[in-house]
Amino acid sequence: MPAGKGAETNLNKIEAGDTRQLALDYLRQHTVMSLATYGPLGLWAAAVFYANDDFALIFLSAGHTRHGQNMAANPWAAATVQENYKEWPEIQGLQMAGPVELLVDKEKSAAITSYVAKYPFLTSSSDIVQAALKKVNWYRLFPQELYFVDNTKGFGHRDEILLFTGSELNN
Repeated sequence: MPAGKGAETNLNKIEAGDTRQLALDYLRQHTVMSLATYGPLGLWAAAVFYANDDFALIFLSAGHTRHGQNMAANPWAAATVQENYKEWPEIQGLQMAGPVELLVDKEKSAAITSYVAKYPFLTSSSDIVQAALKKVNWYRLFPQELYFVDNTKGFGHRDEILLFTGSELNN
């Protein structure tokens, strides 16, 4: 059981419906996730731009970064997506954890297409940016735990969004 999961008192489990769609809309409307990794270089967090395919988050980073090296050694990460709210009752956002996959070949090409669709400015960026984009690694975070935090429904309110059923895990 993940740390703190059993202690939650204001947790609702959502399999489908309004909260699931609200969470997907939230992902589409935002651009930056805080990515937390752990590996040989210790615990680390970094803000990265992402594009999403359903709840899978696509992002890029240089392999030599601290979080890049951590993911190479331990491909499991946690992330949050939220705004910079000024009042606690306004807070909404996503908390998640799951494996991170280094993308290659067709999956990398598809990821780049999704990423550029969300960030079209990349197609007209400088030669320096284009050269840098060719050198980075492309990753996908597959959340296995996903929570939508929504203090507009009450302080500390969060809904668990179930992404897999037992039968899907056995296939």
